[in-house]
Amino acid sequence: MRNIHLRYVNEEYDENGLLTKFELHNEPQYNFAYDVVDDIAMHDANRRAMVWCNPEGEEHVFTFADMKRWSDKTANFLADQGIGRGDKVLVVLRRHYQFWFVALALAKLGAVMVPATFMLKEHDMTYRLNGAGIKAVIATSAGEVADVVDAVVKECPSVEKLILVNPAGAGLTERDEHGALLDGGRGFGSALSGEAGICALPAERAGWIDFNTEVRAASEVFERRETLADEPMLLYFSSGTSGNPKMVLHNSLYSLGHLITAKHWHNVRPDGLHFTIADTGWGKAVWGKFYGQWLMEAAVLTYDFDRFHASEILDLIGRYGVTTFCAPPTMYRMMMQEDLGAYDLSSLEYSTTAGEALNPDLFDFWKENTGLTIFEGFGQTETPLTIGNLTNSTPRPGSMGKPVPLYTVAILREDGTACATGETGEVCIHIDPHPAGIMMEYYRDPEKTAATMHDGWYHTGDTAWEDEDGYYWYVGRNDDVIKSSGYRIGPFEIESVMLEHPAVREVAVTGVPDELRGMAVKATVVLADGFAGSDELTRELQAWVKDQTAPYKYPRIVEYVDELPRTVNGKIRRVAIREADKQQVVPEGLV
Repeated sequence: MRNIHLRYVNEEYDENGLLTKFELHNEPQYNFAYDVVDDIAMHDANRRAMVWCNPEGEEHVFTFADMKRWSDKTANFLADQGIGRGDKVLVVLRRHYQFWFVALALAKLGAVMVPATFMLKEHDMTYRLNGAGIKAVIATSAGEVADVVDAVVKECPSVEKLILVNPAGAGLTERDEHGALLDGGRGFGSALSGEAGICALPAERAGWIDFNTEVRAASEVFERRETLADEPMLLYFSSGTSGNPKMVLHNSLYSLGHLITAKHWHNVRPDGLHFTIADTGWGKAVWGKFYGQWLMEAAVLTYDFDRFHASEILDLIGRYGVTTFCAPPTMYRMMMQEDLGAYDLSSLEYSTTAGEALNPDLFDFWKENTGLTIFEGFGQTETPLTIGNLTNSTPRPGSMGKPVPLYTVAILREDGTACATGETGEVCIHIDPHPAGIMMEYYRDPEKTAATMHDGWYHTGDTAWEDEDGYYWYVGRNDDVIKSSGYRIGPFEIESVMLEHPAVREVAVTGVPDELRGMAVKATVVLADGFAGSDELTRELQAWVKDQTAPYKYPRIVEYVDELPRTVNGKIRRVAIREADKQQVVPEGLV
């Protein structure tokens, strides 16, 4: 290890090894692809960068030299297609290894990568292509993405190139009743058995350029091009729970911001293997599968699957010797249904979670069954990790942790003054001067940018309170907070309590209009197997909440549903529940 990351940061620690100072240097010419990945490739060529596998049995280990070679070839191919500095390129590649080739190549060209989930429908795709002025689409041939693009591309005049990637599997291959691949194994297993297997399988579709064939044919000699650190590098469509998604624009310094994420939260080490479960269409993928881990010269595990199965993930940990692991609470909860004793988790040294608030029951379960503490963290599409339980800290179950030293964070009232200890307010980040990692702007939306970034602060829209020891406790999104009988009630606390009841598999807490109280608390519940909604169960759940938290927080209304409404990125859309409730009168008690 050459400690490349120390070129960019000054760090200080207290006597217990806890990070107390983290200052990034100003590097005007910095480019993650050239200055990190290519540097490692040239000086430590055989260092492992990624272990990649899929349910079909394909497997490959990519070194940093491999990543340089394939990204250079990809950059030459994309340059030949007219893609260059400032161009926006939509990338829908699930967890295919080609995503990493493309991401590095676009950075080398100075183009802007726009990742997206494969679950987009026609309306979603049209909005993204036109909203960002997309010049080219690079999409997987797995699933229906190309069909969706073809259905709308004539309405999207900025799109000039369509590029198709054959992933050779992605967990979508049909099997017979014995688990054998129905195509007889053609193209699988051997596709990544050696150097000749990378990008080996072509994709044929009218109007689309075959990525694999063209990249294999491209030159692997690519000269560095001029790029600047403060130029746009990455654009994400936020997974908003109301309205159209916002376009979150980041520059190259965003990657440096993730040093905090990888080194001081994920606790990766150069000789370890980090595993974050995230599709590349989500911001969490670059949190845990790209920037910070490679700045730390550490390898990542990527599993190119279609549907999450807890048993498969647990098996991978032992099979590949995963040392550090990150997953959202929902996936930890699914692992609770497995017999953890049946899996070899002995290599696992560190566990983290983000994306949703961590319920104390999950925290305790994981500790009891693995001996490991789950270190929770908080950030947004607009930021890297901003609040977290960092290495050598002592987490408090249910707390997000404390602000990281890279940022000045405060909990503010609506008038901009600081909240008192224990008082709920909005989490805000100081942006004067503008720190690395915080978004540049909401692209093409100056009004939303101004509404969010003003008076020297970035307003996250998330509410929390701070305890007497400086730990932050999540309450909810601004729009989700329920004001009832003069109280401000955050949905997470109630959801956390209800999830500990054996009858509750999932729950979303919202407010409904109430003439007496202003708003009444409502719980929309997906029941666990073996339970049925009834007046008796409703009373039991209400008593359960009263027993474990302040009585005024209990859900006066409980509705039982088969599933909760979600965004394309999987987040619960409480706004959809609220809108549905406006269309009907909701009586108290059982719905």
